[in-house]
Amino acid sequence: MKRHRGLTLVSMPVPLPGWSTLWRRGDRGLLLAVGGLAAFGLVMVFSASESQGWLWHRNAAYYFERQLVWLVLGAGLLWGCAQLDYHRLRPLVRPLALGSLALLLLVFVPHLGVTSNGARRWLKFGPLEMQPAELAKVAVLLYMASWLERRRDRLHSVEEGVLPFLALLALITGLVMLERDLGTTLILAAIMLSQFLVAGSRKRHVLLLVAIVALAIAALIRMEPYRFHRIMAFLNPWADPLNSGFQSIQSILALGSGGIFGVGLGQSIQKYQWLPFAHTDFIFAIVGEETGLLGTTAVLVLFAVFTYRGYRIALRAPDLFGSLLACGITTWITAQAVINIAAVTVTLPTTGIPLPFISYGGSSLAISLLAVGILMNIAVQGEKVGWIRHARVDLGRRYGWAPVPRDRDRAGAVAEGP
Repeated sequence: MKRHRGLTLVSMPVPLPGWSTLWRRGDRGLLLAVGGLAAFGLVMVFSASESQGWLWHRNAAYYFERQLVWLVLGAGLLWGCAQLDYHRLRPLVRPLALGSLALLLLVFVPHLGVTSNGARRWLKFGPLEMQPAELAKVAVLLYMASWLERRRDRLHSVEEGVLPFLALLALITGLVMLERDLGTTLILAAIMLSQFLVAGSRKRHVLLLVAIVALAIAALIRMEPYRFHRIMAFLNPWADPLNSGFQSIQSILALGSGGIFGVGLGQSIQKYQWLPFAHTDFIFAIVGEETGLLGTTAVLVLFAVFTYRGYRIALRAPDLFGSLLACGITTWITAQAVINIAAVTVTLPTTGIPLPFISYGGSSLAISLLAVGILMNIAVQGEKVGWIRHARVDLGRRYGWAPVPRDRDRAGAVAEGP
Protein backbone atom coordinates (compact mmCIF):
# COMPACT_ATOMS: atom_id res chain seq x y z
CA MET A 1 0.00 0.00 0.00
CA LYS A 2 1.39 3.41 -0.98
CA ARG A 3 0.32 7.04 -0.67
CA HIS A 4 0.41 9.03 -3.93
CA ARG A 5 -0.94 12.57 -4.23
CA GLY A 6 -3.78 12.05 -1.77
CA LEU A 7 -4.60 8.57 -3.04
CA THR A 8 -3.95 5.23 -1.39
CA LEU A 9 -2.48 2.87 -3.98
CA VAL A 10 -2.84 -0.86 -3.47
CA SER A 11 -0.71 -3.23 -5.54
CA MET A 12 -2.45 -6.14 -7.13
CA PRO A 13 -1.44 -8.52 -9.94
CA VAL A 14 -2.54 -7.81 -13.49
CA PRO A 15 -3.52 -10.99 -15.39
CA LEU A 16 -1.98 -11.46 -18.79
CA PRO A 17 -4.37 -10.69 -21.66
CA GLY A 18 -5.53 -13.18 -24.28
CA TRP A 19 -7.11 -12.21 -27.61
CA SER A 20 -10.55 -11.87 -26.00
CA THR A 21 -9.13 -9.71 -23.22
CA LEU A 22 -7.26 -7.58 -25.76
CA TRP A 23 -10.53 -6.94 -27.59
CA ARG A 24 -12.58 -6.28 -24.43
CA ARG A 25 -10.05 -4.36 -22.35
CA GLY A 26 -7.46 -3.26 -24.88
CA ASP A 27 -7.67 -0.43 -27.37
CA ARG A 28 -10.13 -1.54 -30.05
CA GLY A 29 -9.56 1.55 -32.15
CA LEU A 30 -5.84 0.81 -32.33
CA LEU A 31 -6.41 -2.85 -33.23
CA LEU A 32 -8.90 -1.95 -35.95
CA ALA A 33 -6.60 0.69 -37.43
CA VAL A 34 -3.58 -1.64 -37.52
CA GLY A 35 -5.66 -4.57 -38.81
CA GLY A 36 -7.18 -2.42 -41.54
CA LEU A 37 -3.80 -1.10 -42.66
CA ALA A 38 -2.18 -4.56 -42.67
CA ALA A 39 -5.05 -6.19 -44.60
CA PHE A 40 -5.19 -3.37 -47.14
CA GLY A 41 -1.41 -3.50 -47.44
CA LEU A 42 -1.53 -7.20 -48.29
CA VAL A 43 -3.97 -6.50 -51.13
CA MET A 44 -1.90 -3.60 -52.44
CA VAL A 45 1.37 -5.58 -52.29
CA PHE A 46 -0.16 -8.22 -54.56
CA SER A 47 -1.52 -5.61 -56.96
CA ALA A 48 1.66 -3.52 -57.07
CA SER A 49 4.09 -6.43 -57.35
CA GLU A 50 2.40 -8.92 -59.68
CA SER A 51 4.20 -7.72 -62.80
CA GLN A 52 7.61 -7.63 -61.12
CA GLY A 53 6.98 -11.01 -59.49
CA TRP A 54 6.23 -12.58 -62.86
CA LEU A 55 9.10 -10.80 -64.62
CA TRP A 56 11.75 -11.75 -62.07
CA HIS A 57 10.42 -14.96 -60.50
CA ARG A 58 7.79 -16.28 -62.93
CA ASN A 59 5.27 -16.08 -60.09
CA ALA A 60 2.83 -13.16 -59.95
CA ALA A 61 2.13 -13.88 -56.26
CA TYR A 62 5.82 -14.15 -55.29
CA TYR A 63 5.93 -11.02 -53.11
CA PHE A 64 2.37 -11.51 -51.87
CA GLU A 65 3.16 -14.98 -50.54
CA ARG A 66 6.20 -13.76 -48.65
CA GLN A 67 4.36 -10.77 -47.26
CA LEU A 68 1.59 -13.09 -46.05
CA VAL A 69 4.12 -15.27 -44.22
CA TRP A 70 5.63 -12.22 -42.52
CA LEU A 71 2.16 -10.92 -41.67
CA VAL A 72 1.29 -14.19 -39.92
CA LEU A 73 4.62 -14.08 -38.07
CA GLY A 74 4.02 -10.45 -37.14
CA ALA A 75 0.53 -11.26 -35.83
CA GLY A 76 2.10 -13.93 -33.63
CA LEU A 77 4.66 -11.43 -32.34
CA LEU A 78 1.88 -8.92 -31.65
CA TRP A 79 -0.06 -11.49 -29.64
CA GLY A 80 3.04 -12.64 -27.77
CA CYS A 81 4.11 -9.11 -26.82
CA ALA A 82 0.56 -8.23 -25.79
CA GLN A 83 0.66 -11.27 -23.48
CA LEU A 84 3.99 -10.27 -21.96
CA ASP A 85 3.92 -7.70 -19.16
CA TYR A 86 5.99 -4.83 -20.57
CA HIS A 87 7.72 -4.41 -17.18
CA ARG A 88 9.43 -7.75 -17.83
CA LEU A 89 11.25 -6.13 -20.75
CA ARG A 90 13.49 -4.19 -18.36
CA PRO A 91 16.10 -7.00 -17.98
CA LEU A 92 16.25 -7.29 -21.78
CA VAL A 93 16.96 -3.63 -22.40
CA ARG A 94 20.75 -3.74 -22.18
CA PRO A 95 21.28 -7.10 -24.01
CA LEU A 96 18.93 -5.98 -26.79
CA ALA A 97 20.75 -2.66 -27.13
CA LEU A 98 24.17 -4.36 -27.30
CA GLY A 99 22.85 -6.94 -29.76
CA SER A 100 21.42 -4.26 -32.04
CA LEU A 101 24.68 -2.34 -31.86
CA ALA A 102 26.57 -5.49 -32.91
CA LEU A 103 24.20 -6.12 -35.82
CA LEU A 104 24.60 -2.54 -37.02
CA LEU A 105 28.36 -3.06 -37.05
CA LEU A 106 28.09 -6.46 -38.79
CA VAL A 107 26.56 -4.71 -41.80
CA PHE A 108 30.07 -3.50 -42.66
CA VAL A 109 31.58 -7.01 -42.55
CA PRO A 110 32.29 -8.39 -46.05
CA HIS A 111 30.03 -11.26 -47.18
CA LEU A 112 27.53 -10.48 -44.39
CA GLY A 113 26.53 -6.94 -45.26
CA VAL A 114 24.53 -6.51 -48.47
CA THR A 115 24.84 -3.40 -50.63
CA SER A 116 21.85 -2.31 -52.68
CA ASN A 117 21.39 0.94 -54.61
CA GLY A 118 24.52 2.38 -53.01
CA ALA A 119 23.37 1.72 -49.43
CA ARG A 120 24.73 -0.96 -47.08
CA ARG A 121 21.73 -1.66 -44.82
CA TRP A 122 21.08 -5.41 -44.90
CA LEU A 123 22.56 -8.59 -43.42
CA LYS A 124 22.42 -11.88 -45.29
CA PHE A 125 22.42 -15.23 -43.49
CA GLY A 126 22.03 -17.89 -46.16
CA PRO A 127 18.62 -17.38 -47.81
CA LEU A 128 17.49 -14.89 -45.14
CA GLU A 129 17.99 -11.14 -45.24
CA MET A 130 17.27 -8.66 -42.47
CA GLN A 131 17.67 -4.94 -41.90
CA PRO A 132 19.30 -4.37 -38.47
CA ALA A 133 18.01 -0.80 -38.35
CA GLU A 134 14.45 -2.13 -37.91
CA LEU A 135 15.43 -4.03 -34.77
CA ALA A 136 17.44 -1.00 -33.66
CA LYS A 137 14.21 1.03 -33.49
CA VAL A 138 12.80 -1.33 -30.84
CA ALA A 139 16.11 -1.49 -28.99
CA VAL A 140 16.44 2.31 -28.96
CA LEU A 141 12.94 3.03 -27.67
CA LEU A 142 13.31 0.38 -24.91
CA TYR A 143 16.77 1.53 -23.87
CA MET A 144 15.86 5.22 -23.91
CA ALA A 145 12.66 4.59 -21.92
CA SER A 146 14.69 2.83 -19.22
CA TRP A 147 17.53 5.37 -19.32
CA LEU A 148 15.24 8.41 -19.16
CA GLU A 149 13.16 6.88 -16.38
CA ARG A 150 16.25 6.47 -14.21
CA ARG A 151 17.48 10.03 -14.88
CA ARG A 152 14.16 11.88 -14.94
CA ASP A 153 15.09 14.11 -11.99
CA ARG A 154 18.28 15.27 -13.73
CA LEU A 155 17.00 15.86 -17.27
CA HIS A 156 16.58 19.60 -16.73
CA SER A 157 20.34 19.82 -16.14
CA VAL A 158 22.59 20.46 -19.14
CA GLU A 159 25.56 18.52 -17.72
CA GLU A 160 23.65 15.51 -16.39
CA GLY A 161 20.71 15.42 -18.80
CA VAL A 162 21.18 17.16 -22.13
CA LEU A 163 24.83 16.34 -22.87
CA PRO A 164 24.59 12.58 -22.07
CA PHE A 165 21.42 12.40 -24.17
CA LEU A 166 23.14 14.21 -27.04
CA ALA A 167 26.03 11.73 -26.88
CA LEU A 168 23.62 8.78 -27.13
CA LEU A 169 21.77 10.46 -29.97
CA ALA A 170 25.01 11.03 -31.90
CA LEU A 171 26.20 7.44 -31.36
CA ILE A 172 22.98 5.79 -32.52
CA THR A 173 22.20 8.03 -35.47
CA GLY A 174 25.86 8.09 -36.53
CA LEU A 175 25.97 4.32 -36.94
CA VAL A 176 22.83 4.34 -39.06
CA MET A 177 24.12 7.24 -41.17
CA LEU A 178 27.21 5.19 -41.98
CA GLU A 179 24.82 2.76 -43.67
CA ARG A 180 23.63 5.68 -45.83
CA ASP A 181 20.13 5.48 -44.39
CA LEU A 182 18.95 9.03 -43.80
CA GLY A 183 15.27 8.06 -43.47
CA THR A 184 15.86 5.67 -40.55
CA THR A 185 18.17 8.23 -38.96
CA LEU A 186 15.35 10.78 -38.95
CA ILE A 187 12.95 8.26 -37.40
CA LEU A 188 15.40 7.29 -34.63
CA ALA A 189 16.02 10.95 -33.87
CA ALA A 190 12.25 11.57 -33.70
CA ILE A 191 11.77 8.62 -31.30
CA MET A 192 14.53 9.77 -28.96
CA LEU A 193 13.53 13.45 -28.98
CA SER A 194 9.87 12.67 -28.31
CA GLN A 195 10.80 10.44 -25.36
CA PHE A 196 13.21 13.09 -24.06
CA LEU A 197 10.44 15.68 -24.16
CA VAL A 198 7.88 13.47 -22.40
CA ALA A 199 10.37 12.31 -19.76
CA GLY A 200 10.69 15.79 -18.30
CA SER A 201 13.23 17.86 -20.22
CA ARG A 202 12.95 21.60 -20.58
CA LYS A 203 11.31 22.89 -23.73
CA ARG A 204 14.26 25.10 -24.65
CA HIS A 205 16.62 22.12 -24.38
CA VAL A 206 14.47 20.10 -26.78
CA LEU A 207 14.37 23.01 -29.24
CA LEU A 208 18.16 23.27 -29.02
CA LEU A 209 18.54 19.55 -29.75
CA VAL A 210 16.16 19.79 -32.71
CA ALA A 211 18.26 22.65 -34.11
CA ILE A 212 21.46 20.61 -33.67
CA VAL A 213 19.90 17.62 -35.46
CA ALA A 214 18.68 19.85 -38.30
CA LEU A 215 22.13 21.40 -38.77
CA ALA A 216 23.79 17.98 -38.72
CA ILE A 217 21.37 16.64 -41.34
CA ALA A 218 21.95 19.69 -43.55
CA ALA A 219 25.71 19.15 -43.32
CA LEU A 220 25.41 15.43 -44.12
CA ILE A 221 23.21 16.19 -47.14
CA ARG A 222 25.77 18.67 -48.47
CA MET A 223 28.65 16.23 -47.93
CA GLU A 224 27.11 13.39 -49.97
CA PRO A 225 26.58 14.16 -53.67
CA TYR A 226 23.69 11.69 -54.08
CA ARG A 227 21.76 13.30 -51.23
CA PHE A 228 22.35 16.76 -52.67
CA HIS A 229 21.10 15.55 -56.05
CA ARG A 230 17.93 14.28 -54.37
CA ILE A 231 17.34 17.74 -52.93
CA MET A 232 17.81 19.29 -56.38
CA ALA A 233 15.46 16.72 -57.90
CA PHE A 234 12.91 17.48 -55.21
CA LEU A 235 13.06 21.22 -55.94
CA ASN A 236 12.76 20.71 -59.70
CA PRO A 237 12.09 17.13 -60.88
CA TRP A 238 11.69 18.25 -64.49
CA ALA A 239 15.28 19.48 -64.64
CA ASP A 240 16.36 15.84 -65.09
CA PRO A 241 13.14 13.92 -65.91
CA LEU A 242 14.88 10.71 -67.04
CA ASN A 243 17.29 10.37 -64.15
CA SER A 244 17.13 12.00 -60.71
CA GLY A 245 13.60 13.37 -61.19
CA PHE A 246 12.13 10.21 -62.75
CA GLN A 247 10.71 8.68 -59.56
CA SER A 248 9.07 11.89 -58.40
CA ILE A 249 7.47 12.55 -61.77
CA GLN A 250 6.11 9.00 -62.12
CA SER A 251 4.79 9.11 -58.56
CA ILE A 252 2.86 12.32 -59.22
CA LEU A 253 1.53 10.88 -62.48
CA ALA A 254 0.27 7.80 -60.61
CA LEU A 255 -1.48 9.87 -57.96
CA GLY A 256 -2.98 12.21 -60.54
CA SER A 257 -4.22 9.36 -62.74
CA GLY A 258 -6.33 7.95 -59.91
CA GLY A 259 -8.63 10.94 -59.60
CA ILE A 260 -11.32 10.61 -56.93
CA PHE A 261 -12.29 6.94 -57.32
CA GLY A 262 -9.15 5.45 -58.90
CA VAL A 263 -8.71 3.30 -61.99
CA GLY A 264 -9.61 0.10 -60.07
CA LEU A 265 -7.68 -2.53 -58.13
CA GLY A 266 -5.11 -4.25 -60.32
CA GLN A 267 -5.50 -1.71 -63.12
CA SER A 268 -2.42 0.42 -62.42
CA ILE A 269 -0.20 1.34 -65.36
CA GLN A 270 2.71 2.75 -63.35
CA LYS A 271 3.46 -0.61 -61.71
CA TYR A 272 4.55 -2.03 -65.07
CA GLN A 273 8.16 -0.92 -64.53
CA TRP A 274 7.33 2.77 -64.88
CA LEU A 275 7.49 3.54 -61.17
CA PRO A 276 10.58 2.06 -59.44
CA PHE A 277 9.94 0.37 -56.07
CA ALA A 278 6.20 0.38 -56.70
CA HIS A 279 5.54 -2.32 -54.07
CA THR A 280 7.92 -0.94 -51.42
CA ASP A 281 8.78 2.71 -50.92
CA PHE A 282 6.28 4.07 -53.46
CA ILE A 283 3.29 1.84 -52.83
CA PHE A 284 1.23 4.85 -51.70
CA ALA A 285 1.38 6.13 -55.29
CA ILE A 286 -0.16 2.87 -56.51
CA VAL A 287 -2.81 3.19 -53.78
CA GLY A 288 -3.66 6.61 -55.19
CA GLU A 289 -3.72 5.38 -58.77
CA GLU A 290 -5.91 2.33 -58.15
CA THR A 291 -8.19 3.58 -55.36
CA GLY A 292 -8.04 7.33 -55.93
CA LEU A 293 -8.54 10.07 -53.40
CA LEU A 294 -10.96 7.88 -51.44
CA GLY A 295 -8.33 5.18 -50.89
CA THR A 296 -5.51 7.54 -49.93
CA THR A 297 -7.81 9.43 -47.56
CA ALA A 298 -8.83 6.16 -45.91
CA VAL A 299 -5.17 5.30 -45.34
CA LEU A 300 -4.49 8.73 -43.85
CA VAL A 301 -7.53 8.40 -41.55
CA LEU A 302 -6.34 5.00 -40.29
CA PHE A 303 -2.89 6.40 -39.52
CA ALA A 304 -4.52 9.37 -37.77
CA VAL A 305 -6.57 6.95 -35.64
CA PHE A 306 -3.40 5.02 -34.80
CA THR A 307 -1.63 8.23 -33.78
CA TYR A 308 -4.48 9.45 -31.59
CA ARG A 309 -4.99 6.10 -29.86
CA GLY A 310 -1.25 5.60 -29.40
CA TYR A 311 -0.69 8.91 -27.63
CA ARG A 312 -3.87 8.33 -25.64
CA ILE A 313 -2.37 5.05 -24.41
CA ALA A 314 0.80 6.95 -23.46
CA LEU A 315 -1.25 9.32 -21.29
CA ARG A 316 -3.12 6.43 -19.66
CA ALA A 317 -0.04 4.30 -18.98
CA PRO A 318 0.34 3.19 -15.33
CA ASP A 319 3.91 4.51 -15.01
CA LEU A 320 6.58 6.61 -16.69
CA PHE A 321 8.26 3.60 -18.32
CA GLY A 322 5.00 2.67 -20.05
CA SER A 323 4.36 6.28 -21.09
CA LEU A 324 7.80 6.56 -22.68
CA LEU A 325 7.43 3.24 -24.51
CA ALA A 326 3.99 4.13 -25.86
CA CYS A 327 5.14 7.60 -26.90
CA GLY A 328 8.21 6.19 -28.68
CA ILE A 329 6.26 3.52 -30.57
CA THR A 330 3.56 5.96 -31.67
CA THR A 331 6.12 8.54 -32.78
CA TRP A 332 8.05 5.88 -34.70
CA ILE A 333 5.09 4.60 -36.74
CA THR A 334 3.62 8.07 -37.28
CA ALA A 335 6.90 9.69 -38.31
CA GLN A 336 7.67 6.85 -40.72
CA ALA A 337 4.24 7.13 -42.33
CA VAL A 338 4.50 10.92 -42.62
CA ILE A 339 7.99 10.81 -44.16
CA ASN A 340 7.03 8.09 -46.66
CA ILE A 341 3.80 9.76 -47.78
CA ALA A 342 5.51 13.15 -47.97
CA ALA A 343 8.23 11.67 -50.22
CA VAL A 344 5.66 9.99 -52.51
CA THR A 345 3.67 13.22 -52.85
CA VAL A 346 6.93 15.18 -53.41
CA THR A 347 6.36 17.20 -50.25
CA LEU A 348 9.76 16.01 -48.98
CA PRO A 349 12.80 14.59 -50.81
CA THR A 350 12.92 10.82 -51.35
CA THR A 351 14.30 9.01 -48.30
CA GLY A 352 13.78 5.32 -49.09
CA ILE A 353 11.73 4.12 -46.11
CA PRO A 354 8.64 1.86 -46.34
CA LEU A 355 5.07 2.80 -45.45
CA PRO A 356 4.28 1.00 -42.15
CA PHE A 357 1.96 -2.05 -42.41
CA ILE A 358 1.44 -1.49 -46.16
CA SER A 359 4.76 -1.59 -48.03
CA TYR A 360 6.37 -4.91 -48.91
CA GLY A 361 9.11 -5.75 -46.42
CA GLY A 362 9.17 -8.67 -44.03
CA SER A 363 11.38 -7.38 -41.21
CA SER A 364 9.70 -3.96 -41.22
CA LEU A 365 6.19 -5.45 -41.02
CA ALA A 366 7.07 -8.00 -38.31
CA ILE A 367 8.94 -5.51 -36.11
CA SER A 368 6.17 -2.92 -36.47
CA LEU A 369 3.55 -5.47 -35.35
CA LEU A 370 5.80 -6.50 -32.45
CA ALA A 371 5.87 -2.86 -31.33
CA VAL A 372 2.07 -2.68 -31.59
CA GLY A 373 1.91 -5.72 -29.28
CA ILE A 374 3.90 -3.83 -26.64
CA LEU A 375 1.57 -0.87 -27.10
CA MET A 376 -1.47 -3.10 -26.60
CA ASN A 377 -0.06 -4.50 -23.35
CA ILE A 378 0.44 -0.95 -22.06
CA ALA A 379 -3.16 -0.17 -23.07
CA VAL A 380 -4.56 -3.20 -21.22
CA GLN A 381 -2.61 -2.43 -18.06
CA GLY A 382 -3.58 1.21 -18.20
CA GLU A 383 -7.26 0.26 -18.40
CA LYS A 384 -6.94 -2.30 -15.56
CA VAL A 385 -5.33 0.27 -13.30
CA GLY A 386 -8.50 2.28 -13.73
CA TRP A 387 -6.65 5.58 -13.37
CA ILE A 388 -6.44 8.10 -16.20
CA ARG A 389 -3.94 10.91 -16.02
CA HIS A 390 -5.73 14.19 -16.78
CA ALA A 391 -2.85 16.35 -15.56
CA ARG A 392 -1.46 18.64 -18.21
CA VAL A 393 2.05 18.09 -19.54
CA ASP A 394 4.16 20.96 -18.27
CA LEU A 395 6.78 20.88 -21.08
CA GLY A 396 9.11 23.11 -19.10
CA ARG A 397 6.75 26.01 -18.38
CA ARG A 398 6.68 25.69 -14.59
CA TYR A 399 8.51 22.77 -13.06
CA GLY A 400 11.03 21.85 -15.76
CA TRP A 401 9.58 18.35 -16.08
CA ALA A 402 6.31 16.82 -17.14
CA PRO A 403 4.05 15.99 -14.16
CA VAL A 404 4.02 12.26 -14.79
CA PRO A 405 3.55 9.87 -11.83
CA ARG A 406 6.48 8.37 -10.01
CA ASP A 407 7.16 4.67 -10.30
CA ARG A 408 4.71 2.42 -8.62
CA ASP A 409 5.71 -0.79 -6.96
CA ARG A 410 3.70 -2.75 -9.53
CA ALA A 411 1.89 -1.91 -12.74
CA GLY A 412 -1.45 -2.95 -11.29
CA ALA A 413 -1.89 -0.22 -8.70
CA VAL A 414 -5.51 0.95 -8.23
CA ALA A 415 -6.84 3.97 -6.42
CA GLU A 416 -8.96 3.43 -3.32
CA GLY A 417 -9.41 7.06 -2.31
CA PRO A 418 -7.81 9.54 0.08
